[in-house]
Amino acid sequence: MIYRSTNNKSEKVDFREATITGLAPDKGLFFPEQIPVLSVDFLKDLKSKSKAQLAYEIVAPYVGSSIPKEYLFKICEETVDFDFPLVKIKENIYSLELFHGPTLAFKDVGARFLSRCLGYFSKNSDKKTTVLVATSGDTGSAVANSFLGVEGVEVVILYPSGKVSLIQELQLTTLGNNITALEVEGDFDDCQRMVKEAFANKELNDHLNLTSANSINIARWLSQQFYYFFALQQWPHEKPPVISVPSGNFGNICAGLIAHKSGLPVTHFIAACNSNDAFYKYLQNGDYKTKASVPTISNAMDVGNPSNFVRVLELFDNDFKQIQNKISSFRISDEITKKTISEVYENHNYLLDPHGAVAYTALDIYLKENPTEKGIILETAHPLKFNNVVEPIIGEEIEIPLNVKTLLEKTKNSILISPTFQCLSNELLKWV
Repeated sequence: MIYRSTNNKSEKVDFREATITGLAPDKGLFFPEQIPVLSVDFLKDLKSKSKAQLAYEIVAPYVGSSIPKEYLFKICEETVDFDFPLVKIKENIYSLELFHGPTLAFKDVGARFLSRCLGYFSKNSDKKTTVLVATSGDTGSAVANSFLGVEGVEVVILYPSGKVSLIQELQLTTLGNNITALEVEGDFDDCQRMVKEAFANKELNDHLNLTSANSINIARWLSQQFYYFFALQQWPHEKPPVISVPSGNFGNICAGLIAHKSGLPVTHFIAACNSNDAFYKYLQNGDYKTKASVPTISNAMDVGNPSNFVRVLELFDNDFKQIQNKISSFRISDEITKKTISEVYENHNYLLDPHGAVAYTALDIYLKENPTEKGIILETAHPLKFNNVVEPIIGEEIEIPLNVKTLLEKTKNSILISPTFQCLSNELLKWV
């Protein structure tokens, strides 16, 4: 498989180069030249395949000859080695639970796949790879856990000070070893901007072998297709579902969209947004305007300038009408999010996290307008990760898993920096 930049100003590369580089030299995102089309037999046998086999068959065309088949299957096997249950909430809404991995969030999938790919690529390299990642919460913890102890790889995580939950912060600041956490005095957009500036800086790249673990990285983005197929394996109805995705940087919904372009049957997609509503407004009239992010209780979605928006455009050949026909979007306030958590827990005995609640509300609105449809929400994180928000709403304490109890006994270790590229560069060059 060959990859090109969304800016079309850089040389084309293979999967290995796209994964290691992270961002194209012209600052565009890598995008596959062709989208593989699934065979009729593949879709017919979907429900009979193991998770590992399914993941392997989905991603193999994208990887090509960059990784030997046997090794790639092993990577896929380790990536999806936990449960992805589809749980019925009410008659027309199901929840795909993506929080049964080691850090209780959907990003475990992409981070595990990427870490194992980079681990393989680093085996024969005499220069360490530095993974540089911005996080609004769950990306950082998933990346830290997945890359811990990976030989030949150093990980540097930027996160906005005071804008991630306690558990998220502890997950990314307490590991040590090859994991360094930079606590940025700003918001997620500052963190993301600093990372992009680092990749674009020639002097820094002459000293460091930089790559990204955000959803801008091709390996992280493409592997998120896996659980959309796992959802369809468990879907009990004949008509394909509507899928509602809590959307921040738009890597997750983009993965679902490329899976659909490959042939995965999905009736419609919903980009469920909080008050960070650039995409919601775009769908109204085709005018895309970014803005500074605003803090909400669904903090992993607090992104004012979604990086993966350009991939949405690529997937639909920049055709606004096509995008409108396949994707709806709803803007859900914190007040409504809290109300949804309370009502769903009281009426259906199902506990949503704030991001899942945004997706649920958006889907519920859509289904009321389209009563013959049924749908799936992506429940992207365990409610415990947002216990400071969820527990006051339901008036109960959430049971704490043993691994989280151990985490709460640890002390965070982060480096506080100003939101400037120079501060980031100074920290990175300390390790040269």
